[in-house]
Amino acid sequence: MINILLVDDQNLIRQGLKALLELEPDLKIIGEAENGQIAISILEGFANDRVKALQPDVILMDIRMPVMDGVTATREICQQFPAVNILVLTTFDDDISVSAAIEAGAKGYLLKDTPSEEIAAAIRAVDRGYTHLAPGMMAKVMSGRGNETKIALPLELAELTPRELEVLKLIATGDNNREIAQQLYISEGTVKNHVTNLLSRLNLRDRTQAAIYAKTYLLI
Repeated sequence: MINILLVDDQNLIRQGLKALLELEPDLKIIGEAENGQIAISILEGFANDRVKALQPDVILMDIRMPVMDGVTATREICQQFPAVNILVLTTFDDDISVSAAIEAGAKGYLLKDTPSEEIAAAIRAVDRGYTHLAPGMMAKVMSGRGNETKIALPLELAELTPRELEVLKLIATGDNNREIAQQLYISEGTVKNHVTNLLSRLNLRDRTQAAIYAKTYLLI
């Protein structure tokens, strides 16, 4: 079970996220905060609690909030609570906001219009220690930070064969097994085997997660 703390100044946003994410059997909302300062106070309270299972694994963090904004809160939380992973979820996609959040220590950056299944997949990714950026965000990070920025890629990618990588890329573009088979000049049965193997190696549940994964890490 992945414990999640929601940090957003809009109550309706928090309620909506909670309702959607708790449909996922492995995700649990254990707290809410309307700004970064309250989030830190909640974390300090959890730190003093002997029931470690109540502590959040992932924080969904908005950027612009009163009292303490998301970037400042992210920086402080990463320093005080390094075991907690932060995934930014906001409406702002400008270069400065994106690069500032990543520089502060956020493991991911998504926009609020992201489908709930992709948000769930991103939560699982950052919980495992990976960086998860929405499509197109890599360029913004590079623009804000220059060539010094390094985004960690999953080691599992190296385990895929060249053919499996080709199949993964075609899944991301929306091709079905028959279309993939036609493009790669292989049988549908072979495609199915490749899909099964890459899902297992990447620890993904289905083709939707595979497509999200490919768009994030292969920048498709």
